Amino acid sequence: MSFQSILGNFALILFVLTVGTGIVWFLDVFFLSKQRRLAADKALAEFDARTAKLEADGIRVEQGKRAEIEASILRQPVWIEYSGSFFPVIALVFFLRSFLYEPFKIPSSSMLPTLFVGDLILVNKFEYGIRLPIINKKVVEVSNPQRGDVMVFKYPVDPTVDYIKRVVGVPGDKVTYRNKRLLINGKTLSYQAMPDFLDEEHLNYSKQYTENLTGVSHRILNDEQAPAFVRDPFNFPKRENCTYDTEGFSCVVPEGHYFMMGDNRDNSLDSRYWGFVPDQNIVGKAFFIWMNLGNIKRIGSFN
Repeated sequence: MSFQSILGNFALILFVLTVGTGIVWFLDVFFLSKQRRLAADKALAEFDARTAKLEADGIRVEQGKRAEIEASILRQPVWIEYSGSFFPVIALVFFLRSFLYEPFKIPSSSMLPTLFVGDLILVNKFEYGIRLPIINKKVVEVSNPQRGDVMVFKYPVDPTVDYIKRVVGVPGDKVTYRNKRLLINGKTLSYQAMPDFLDEEHLNYSKQYTENLTGVSHRILNDEQAPAFVRDPFNFPKRENCTYDTEGFSCVVPEGHYFMMGDNRDNSLDSRYWGFVPDQNIVGKAFFIWMNLGNIKRIGSFN
């Protein structure tokens, strides 16, 4: 793993910080603080002996000196104090984003009109099973991704990068794309025309439709100028499950894998190009926009 990859893996950074601050906290609570207490008791005993001797000689000793000595010895070193303060906060954040909810920011327009560039979303980390952080190994089964889910996953070509697309094919499905229309297991999905969509970032209009993905209705975009065929698909694993022609493609989703597509159909680098998403790459189910600094009206759930 490269240094740049480590910097980009926030979960790994959090894990290292949690372990590091936790070790310091544990050592201080069960070992270092007791050593400071013993050192303080020894110093106070010596101070009391000297005080008693001085007072016996008629010399008065300032009473606040004893408390000052004790506080000075018991005071935590700065590095221990900061570690102990940050540990519970870092540990809580690590637990929340590893097992419950993780925030993501939408970086591209591939999921328009469902998700906009700059949308800050929440991803449910336990919807598709509880996974060990860092290695992303599933240890508890909960449920599996369903057609229509918006899912975050590790990009198969570069697992250090997170992608977000919509699940259009589950294991065993035959996904066919002909003239910009999806067929699942031989059945054409229903489409309803909507007013054209204005992409304010690029200042262009796209054809907009409501697509019913076997019970999940959501909006998609089509660019009439873009071809229906897939240009230069990658040589991805299990490529033999797919056939490509001038009208589109057809793929049979292998066991333990999912076929993903962006809602902005002609402006999305997705499974059409780089293939299937294995189960071990799943991060979680996206379900809520919690902020968009450019448009607070974007806050809310989505299909």
